[in-house]
Amino acid sequence: MKKSFPLILLLGLGNVTHAAWQDYLPEAKLQNTDAATFNVGAGLTQKIAHFNGEWVNPYGIAYAKVGAFVNNDHEFAGQVGFRYPAFLNGVDKNGFYVGVYGGSLKSKKVDNKDEIQYGAGVDLAYVLLNKERISTFSVGVGAGSEIHDSRGKMIEETRPQLQFAYTLSFGL
Repeated sequence: MKKSFPLILLLGLGNVTHAAWQDYLPEAKLQNTDAATFNVGAGLTQKIAHFNGEWVNPYGIAYAKVGAFVNNDHEFAGQVGFRYPAFLNGVDKNGFYVGVYGGSLKSKKVDNKDEIQYGAGVDLAYVLLNKERISTFSVGVGAGSEIHDSRGKMIEETRPQLQFAYTLSFGL
């Protein structure tokens, strides 16, 4: 009994924890029939020209963007994020989505080389979603890391900055 009681207690506690956790999950607003599960496309985010991959799941859209800055020396850039459908309208799952993102925000010339400012933020997007494509217009606000030159002088400070983005993706 001494050896089996902790196991029984752990299993019981695990079931209660799992049941309580399910109550806090957001509402699943998307079905598998609303859009292709995986989508690929391209877009422009602030000064980043990129290719993107999107995964549509019942709770929203997860995405990854990989590209390069269109200014300076075209440094590599990337972002990842997730958008949750906040308000949907119409037959398709078009509507407003709220999300979070993180990754490359800005490229700046420092000491004759390009430095990348990394950061994170939140965005509000209008998504046009159907079985063939996903078209997204978004406006976000985020903050990035500080950028210093070789002498320690601050070139770019941490402060709120707007991010505008458009992406167009097609289902696989």
